[in-house]
Amino acid sequence: MPIWYQYICKKLVFDFNLKSSCPNTFARVGSFSTPHGDIETPRFMPVGTLGTVKGVTSDQLLKTGAEMILANTFHLHLQPGENIIESAGGIHKFMNWRKPILTDSGGFQVFSLAKLNKIDDQGVAFQNPRDGSYLYLTPEKAIEIQMALGSDVAMAFDQCPPFPASVSEVQEATRRTHQWLEKCAKTHIKNDQALFGIVQGGCYSDLREESLRIVSSFDLPGIAIGGVSVGEPVEEMHRIVRQIGPLLPSDKPRYLMGIGTLKEMAIAVANGMDLFDCVIPTRLGRHGTALVNGTKVNLRNSRFSNDYSSLDETCICETCSNYSRAYLHHLIRNKELLGLTLLSLHNLSHLARFTSAMRQSIEEGCFSEDFAPWNSHSKAHHTW
Repeated sequence: MPIWYQYICKKLVFDFNLKSSCPNTFARVGSFSTPHGDIETPRFMPVGTLGTVKGVTSDQLLKTGAEMILANTFHLHLQPGENIIESAGGIHKFMNWRKPILTDSGGFQVFSLAKLNKIDDQGVAFQNPRDGSYLYLTPEKAIEIQMALGSDVAMAFDQCPPFPASVSEVQEATRRTHQWLEKCAKTHIKNDQALFGIVQGGCYSDLREESLRIVSSFDLPGIAIGGVSVGEPVEEMHRIVRQIGPLLPSDKPRYLMGIGTLKEMAIAVANGMDLFDCVIPTRLGRHGTALVNGTKVNLRNSRFSNDYSSLDETCICETCSNYSRAYLHHLIRNKELLGLTLLSLHNLSHLARFTSAMRQSIEEGCFSEDFAPWNSHSKAHHTW
């Protein structure tokens, strides 16, 4: 089947509808259609690496406001294996999540497991972090796994260069990313699954713009910026987003990979980005920390031992509606699993509320890079 025909078919399913934009910024509100429902953007996607958002059931996750989650191709391939998930009816049925799912390709593990792999133009040889055995992941294999998993969005296999890296090293990684994208596009034949390409280029403006041009030329249903939050100064991340975000195709969802801090999401949205993912909300929850009005609150602190107020009086999540800070402190100090779950639920709700407040502010025409709903004079402040 010709590639151009594949993506004409996909566009009938994966439609991005731009609803509104905001003056003086590139911020926008949109809706991305998938076989498992629409995603209202801007939108934060919780990370469920192994088919689970850690410590949270699917029903609990729905109540946080999550619309789309992310799972990881590499880790699901290792355990339990894509064949088992496919036999179960796909990743949605396997984990009992009826809304959209995006799968990362395993490209991030090329970066994060650099000490355990060897890269060439054909793919990546990994040492299995579970048992020490070796496996070889190619662009074709990464796509075949994702098609078997049955996610709504599959990410192209890419090479994410670390920071710092020389011009020649980033050039090589970016060239290889484009070469692998071509192989991914030729392999991908699942019409009820969208393939997103990934813009790389490190911190080099010319390489970023070249990658943007090449990845955009594939005319895939969506596009992502990768290779940020890999150790570079945060100012460099902001510069890349401000440079590349507004230049991405305007008729497709734009995904900034691996970002989940509020300031960085606000800057990205002001520069035209739509989708985000990060492990921050559940990782903080597992370490006894809650997000309250954009700040981190450590519930291990003894000052909460007799604080009977709710965690966040503006929040209506399960945690804030039913439990006091004193009780959460008690759970965390005693390493009770319920405490980690309750903090994770709140943190996930916090990020969902933040992206909802951004959408409302954009619709009101008063959004800016320094958006903070708890300090805002817009209607978003009153619904926060």
